[in-house]
Amino acid sequence: QVQLAESGGGLVQAGEALTLSCVAFGRTSKTYAKAWFRQAPGKEREFVAAISWNGASKQNLDLVKGRFTITRDDDKSTEQLQMNNRKPEDTAVYYCAAVIGSKTPTATYGYDYWGQGTQVTVSS
Repeated sequence: QVQLAESGGGLVQAGEALTLSCVAFGRTSKTYAKAWFRQAPGKEREFVAAISWNGASKQNLDLVKGRFTITRDDDKSTEQLQMNNRKPEDTAVYYCAAVIGSKTPTATYGYDYWGQGTQVTVSS
C-alpha cells in the first residue's frame, strides 16, 4: 500500500511560478509511474503530466506544455510539478497519482494511488 501527500498549493498571481510536491509513504518503489491531475470546479478531473518509473518518458497536457515540468527524486520518494507562467485557468485542485508499471497512463482509471489534493488558485 502506498500513501501520497501533496503540498505547495496556494494563491499566486498570474505569471508567477509555483512548485507542487508529492511525497510517497509506505511500500514505495522505484517502479511506480507518477502523475499529476487537476480538477476545476464543475469540471472532470483531467490529466496534467506524467513521468515514467525511470524518468525517461514524460507526458504533458497540451495546455501546459512549455510551462509545467514534472520531475521525480526517488531517493526522497518525491515527485514535483514546477509550474511557470501560471494562468487563471490553471486554478484547480491538483492531485498526485501513482501506479506500478512501465507505462504512463493519461486517464484517471490508469492509476491506483491518489493523494488528497492541494488547492491552487491563480488570480489575474
